Amino acid sequence: MVDTDGFRPNVGIIVANERGQVLWARRAGEDAWQFPQGGIEPNETPLEALYRELREEVGLGRPDVAVLGATRRWLRYRLPRRMIRRGGRCVGQKQIWFLLRLVADEQRVRLDRAQRPEFDRWCWMDYWQPAEEVISFKQQVYRQALEELAGCLRVDWAGTGTGGERSPAIPAAARRRLR
Repeated sequence: MVDTDGFRPNVGIIVANERGQVLWARRAGEDAWQFPQGGIEPNETPLEALYRELREEVGLGRPDVAVLGATRRWLRYRLPRRMIRRGGRCVGQKQIWFLLRLVADEQRVRLDRAQRPEFDRWCWMDYWQPAEEVISFKQQVYRQALEELAGCLRVDWAGTGTGGERSPAIPAAARRRLR
């Protein structure tokens, strides 16, 4: 599914631990690290896609995480020309980003739940470091997502964060069903 501007709807997932570090994963068989992310299916909300992708990519379910916040709007990045399929309509991705706190033991992270795992390794990393480490064409979107969601993590550290799907930290865009 691609929108009229050529962007594929997608969710970006930032999972933080109690120390404010974030889960950083290596793409299977590559030397490329990134946050978990994935496409939104037709008639699926970004919030529903978040939980599906979280299970498929890192083996976590709803009880394992608390949703701390989501970006208020779609963040976009364009693919480099060499990555755009010849004659393809998709020029990049538009993403709603979610910040989650891991409430389960980190042993619950499993990269082998999918038939073809997306990742083969993971580690905890300083909150801001992924914006420097990710492939260059994604760096701006990573910075935007991390900057917008950093306040949600600070609120959570203060002990006043929420984990519910009805939290005011979850904007309407994250609940809207795609057609």
